[in-house]
Amino acid sequence: MSDSYDFIIVGGGSAGCVLAARLSENADVKVLLLEAGGRDWHPLYHLPAGFAKMTKGIGSWGWQTVPQKHMNNMVVRYTQAKVIGGGSSINAQIYTRGNALDYDEWRQRGCVGWGYEDVLPYFKKAEDNDTFNDRYHGQGGPLGVSKPVAPLPICEAYFKAAGELGIPRNYDMTGESQEGVGYYQLTQRHVRRSSTSTAYLGPIRGTRPNLKVRTDAQVLRIVVERGRAVGVELAGEGILLAGKEVLLSSGAIGSPRLLQLSGIGPADHLSDLGIDVVFDQPEVGSNLQDHMDLFVIAECTGPHTYDKYAKPQWSAIAGLQYLLTKTGPVASSLFETGGFWYADKNARSPDIQFHLGLGSGIEAGVETMKQGGVTLNSAYLRPRSRGSVRLASLDPSAAPLIDPNYWADPYDREMSIRGLKLAQEIMSQNALKPYVKAERLPGPKVKSDQEYFEYACSHAKTDHHPAGTCRMGPDDRAVVDNELRFNGISGLRVIDASIMPTVVSANTNATAIMIGEKGADLVRSAHGI
Repeated sequence: MSDSYDFIIVGGGSAGCVLAARLSENADVKVLLLEAGGRDWHPLYHLPAGFAKMTKGIGSWGWQTVPQKHMNNMVVRYTQAKVIGGGSSINAQIYTRGNALDYDEWRQRGCVGWGYEDVLPYFKKAEDNDTFNDRYHGQGGPLGVSKPVAPLPICEAYFKAAGELGIPRNYDMTGESQEGVGYYQLTQRHVRRSSTSTAYLGPIRGTRPNLKVRTDAQVLRIVVERGRAVGVELAGEGILLAGKEVLLSSGAIGSPRLLQLSGIGPADHLSDLGIDVVFDQPEVGSNLQDHMDLFVIAECTGPHTYDKYAKPQWSAIAGLQYLLTKTGPVASSLFETGGFWYADKNARSPDIQFHLGLGSGIEAGVETMKQGGVTLNSAYLRPRSRGSVRLASLDPSAAPLIDPNYWADPYDREMSIRGLKLAQEIMSQNALKPYVKAERLPGPKVKSDQEYFEYACSHAKTDHHPAGTCRMGPDDRAVVDNELRFNGISGLRVIDASIMPTVVSANTNATAIMIGEKGADLVRSAHGI
């Protein structure tokens, strides 16, 4: 046995850092934050364009999916953060919240307290927005939210091209309406990434004796005695005790993984691996949802994007430009332009999201155009397919079996391909002709449904938005209740993207931060702190 804490937070990611900062505001409460990854010391974690290196291994567990049986058994690289700040330290910094109807549907499913009007105050509480301060946005919060400082002329041409197809310009896609194309706001402050590490922990680091933050700290299991979570076992150190609660914030992959390693999950699966069953909860690791991405890459007529800066001499020039002026390629998240529209015209809200990539080959596994290119990603936002996270073995160092089960529902396949075709249409409009020489991927040879399917099975990737594996709900089968308490084990909550009943219709980082903010209030209310 070692030191005792009131709260032990497992996972220092988008939600975990929020929890640590908020709970430790009370000086009488002892909080321990444990993060398996290292510190965010490398400059690439803080430079906006550093995202281009993140999907290629920096700060990542290095995992991949199991073969996707509905997509010709393709295996997808599956970047999951392993660094303080979690996904907020390695993502493309895009600040979107999903659609208001996403949260209202949660409420309609019985998740009382999680409707749009319930969660909006927590989005605003987190925000320090450099552009908006209104019903939908806040200022003065920890999280920097900013407009892009390094857009290129091709972005405006993209807006005009979408307009030629009847897709309007939207100047605030997290405001009153989600529909349309525009510049995304970014989790940045002063042209540097604003992660939950820098935004929530940075200002208080070393100032709160009641908060201890440990990196490179691998939790092996949650310790449960007589139906109550009493602490965690830390690799190389033994058991650390939590006097009040263990708060699991390891993400939609990490949280169900650790629960199963702790003997909490589907009993049959655990028994087959030789793990003693502590609590049989079949839905731990089930209900996995993710946004799958299909993309168009076009060759440009000239240096209209940032591709040339991949060369060493241009990279040095870009670095100098950033140091002197805080502008240029290094100041760009490279995906700061996009929008929301419809694949299914009868959808209740936009069901396709676009990200315009200011280059080619930006992410791992994506091809680079020798003469420079531009990318338009499309993702179907409300997949009906459900996957799972399971253990490969009882070895805590082994990668989990991640199965998004993409396209298990044929509707997802149909909508995804419609979204890709819409992206192709946008890229072929007159407004982009001065910038776009020719579409290279999928290219003109891809015409039939089967050819689109084959293209997808060779080029699809994740949008890095896993959710749902510790589903919240009012029913007994749900993993957590509406206050994020684990059903069947006291002293344990799950507070991260895994609790989403359905994945939101956008990037998930802002929602995970909101869950951290609301989760902190639920914990404080329960303990009167």
